[in-house]
Amino acid sequence: MRNYSKVLKIAPAFLLAGTIMLEAQQRDSIKQRDIEQVVLIGYGKQKKSDLTGSVVSVTAKDFNGGSTSPEQLIQGKTPGVQITTNGGAPGSGSTIRLRGGSSFVSNDPLIVIDGVPIEVGGVSGASNLLASINPNDIESFDILKDASSAAIYGNRAANGVILITTKKGTAGKLKVNFTTNMSVSTKMGNLDVMTADEFRNFVNTFASNEYKAKLGTAKTNWQDLIYQEAWGTDNNLALSGGVKWLPYRLSIGYNEQNGILKTNEFKRTTVGLNLNPKFFDNHLTINAGFKGSFMDTRFANEGAIGAAQQFDPTQPVYSSDPRFGGYNEWLLNGDLNVNGTENPLGLLYGTRNISSVWRFLPSLQLDYKFHFLPDLRWNVNLAYDYAKGEGVAQTFPNSASGYNSLGSYNNYENENSSKLLETYFNYVKKVGAVNLDLMAGYSYQTFETKTPAITTYFGQGTPSTGQAFEAERVLLSYYGRAIFTIANKYIITGSMRRDGSSNFYNGTADNLWGNFPSVALAWKIKEESFLKDVNAISNLKLRAGWGETGQQNVNGFYPAFARYNISSDGAQYQFGNQFYYLYRPEQYNPDLVWETMITKNIGLDFGFFNNRVNGAVDVFKKVSDNLIARVPVAAGGLSNYNVLNVGKIENEGIEVNLNVVPVKTEKATWDLNFNFSKFNPVVTYISQDVSDDYIIRTGGISGGTGNTIQGITKGQVLNSFYVYQQLYDTNGKPINGAYVDRNNDGVFNESDKYFFHSPNPDAIFGFSTKFTYGNWDLGMSMRAVLGNYVYNNAAANSSIQDIATNEYLKNGEASVLNYQFSSPQYFSDLFIEDASFLRMDNLSLGYNFGDFLGNNKSNLRVTAMAQNVFVITNYSGVDPEVFGNIDNGFYQRPKVYSLGFNFQF
Repeated sequence: MRNYSKVLKIAPAFLLAGTIMLEAQQRDSIKQRDIEQVVLIGYGKQKKSDLTGSVVSVTAKDFNGGSTSPEQLIQGKTPGVQITTNGGAPGSGSTIRLRGGSSFVSNDPLIVIDGVPIEVGGVSGASNLLASINPNDIESFDILKDASSAAIYGNRAANGVILITTKKGTAGKLKVNFTTNMSVSTKMGNLDVMTADEFRNFVNTFASNEYKAKLGTAKTNWQDLIYQEAWGTDNNLALSGGVKWLPYRLSIGYNEQNGILKTNEFKRTTVGLNLNPKFFDNHLTINAGFKGSFMDTRFANEGAIGAAQQFDPTQPVYSSDPRFGGYNEWLLNGDLNVNGTENPLGLLYGTRNISSVWRFLPSLQLDYKFHFLPDLRWNVNLAYDYAKGEGVAQTFPNSASGYNSLGSYNNYENENSSKLLETYFNYVKKVGAVNLDLMAGYSYQTFETKTPAITTYFGQGTPSTGQAFEAERVLLSYYGRAIFTIANKYIITGSMRRDGSSNFYNGTADNLWGNFPSVALAWKIKEESFLKDVNAISNLKLRAGWGETGQQNVNGFYPAFARYNISSDGAQYQFGNQFYYLYRPEQYNPDLVWETMITKNIGLDFGFFNNRVNGAVDVFKKVSDNLIARVPVAAGGLSNYNVLNVGKIENEGIEVNLNVVPVKTEKATWDLNFNFSKFNPVVTYISQDVSDDYIIRTGGISGGTGNTIQGITKGQVLNSFYVYQQLYDTNGKPINGAYVDRNNDGVFNESDKYFFHSPNPDAIFGFSTKFTYGNWDLGMSMRAVLGNYVYNNAAANSSIQDIATNEYLKNGEASVLNYQFSSPQYFSDLFIEDASFLRMDNLSLGYNFGDFLGNNKSNLRVTAMAQNVFVITNYSGVDPEVFGNIDNGFYQRPKVYSLGFNFQF
């Protein structure tokens, strides 16, 4: 096995070498005008040098190339931002975490696009609506990580805020930009299962004669059969310029990508329009935007991944039996063995699940600078976000999945919409040595979801009809902020937001409202007289902030309000020969209140040698209280579960960001970025109604019924693994079914489980570099995650029992040859593996051909790119990076190789 430690050990030496080269390059051979970077801070902008909170900005020049989803653009680019793709399926999106998790119910940051807070949760037919945004339209990301910067968004800022700005037009002649990329994707590899020969020997050694007779004569690699080389294309056309007083940018994009899992397809068409005129001698600025997308997806049956790992490799792929589409299936007494593993190809081609998703996001922002008081601005922002998904889920009658029901068919549909009205006043004035920046505003936003009743039809049997669902959520907010900059040295920022959410309506207004204040200070030490003339120091600023944010996400609607819902199909009441749906009361909690998160942050920004070395260090502590969770409750209510405020989490961490420019000449430039983050979310309290050792079970696994492998309890990191401690013989081999009696009571039972590692990594590193020489450029980005533990569910599921029960043979993970467990040991700590890894996410090589039309108005750039280039790890599974850290038939990320052409006219 390969080890990443040697690679990581050379990093300090590499950076030291860069510093030495920097000293040799202290005098730039080219003159450059210093342009102050402006950063979005929520309802306004601020110079980067004047920021008081922990805010990171990533612009287009630093984006990862070849990205087909917005969040991939910044993966590994900034500390404290952890982005994990939800799988290898095109359009599956990613999970984003800022400074780890600090909630039981939701840890997703708020996404704001051009001033419009959006919902990124799925609509039917799309797992992640962020994938509907064309990454080629994005200009920058501004990430608000601490509460002092994010508190201005109060009610949804508990997990941080990501502000996305899209590209705008500029006045001038028409500019045409056309980019086309062609790609091929391949799988990373196969899970290490027994080969046909190994499996045959395994069966002949451990199985009974009855099961030995079930062996076939083939040598089938089922994992190779379900995967394919997948071709894709991504094309984008942008027209920008200005017609007299009307700057514009129109973009059209088309992305088509086949998945590496057969039958998986994804197509996305996007349209973007931004109009940015100014009127009344530039006193009125209008930003009118429209973003539209249409996505077509054919979802593959991902159950085929696990089936390919488990199907007997000695069996042939096809059969002469026409009942199952010609695919070989396990039979019992001449009929389908419903307990047997289904043929992986039969699973892929025996189902058809297609969807179409529309999304439209029109917005209008008016910014008026008063003629009689130019220091005062009035901003009005209107937006409407609409998404509709519809599709068909079909199982064919001549497949194993549809055999007993003679197939199934349903049409599904879902609509989500959001309306936004925001308005604020902003007053900016310099009074003596003090710069004032005052802002006050109001926000109103509604969210609606509609799902009609869906009927599933079967080839035989009674159709099943679900219930229609419709709900609405309303958010009201009042907010204000004051920024005082004194003598360009001392900066004081204070904000307050008061939010009301219908999620906490209990028949009264008692719990509707939450108040979320923040305060932050900054000292620009570089501006002091004792440092101002020290040329080696370009920037030195100390920051400190405190803030409170809230969370109103309860994964549902109105959990605090007494309400009735229509019963399900399985809960009808019979009068005579007729069955009737009933209205039944739902469990509710009238005492439910906001989650609150208080964050303290101290940071130091620095820059040396004309900012050729620059960066930031942040240390933070985040305390989350009144955490919302759906937990078991005592008998006597309307349900065994209820949504309650339980628990407190303390999360402490550190972040480091370092940028170095070792080379900067007329012909060559070399940029380096290194970032590091570490955080540790520990549960410090559950509830006064339970004992200190009470455990909320989480992390469902495959195997058995209702089994879980993780838990939440006082004193442990969030979602730590809850397992038995494996016993080993004198040779270091695990003993079948033997575990440590940890409580020394002489009895082996559930009380002997213990918490062993967690999904929370010990440290996350990011490294990226770009080297430019003449018309050539070479770039790459890498990530390392240490202390990343994963539960290998496939290995835990493998045992001799697989070849001794239910009248079929089941393959297993190759470790079963060594362990030889008689039955699955789901809860052994043996299967909690160290999945630390070093991954190269992106590698690109580009050449700029310049004016290819000979009119000094054109440009051609060609780029070769590779994504997911390699992974170095000791983990025994296919990919060590699994969201949730439970590996069970995960749709692996593909390796992607692409060639791109960019034409500018």
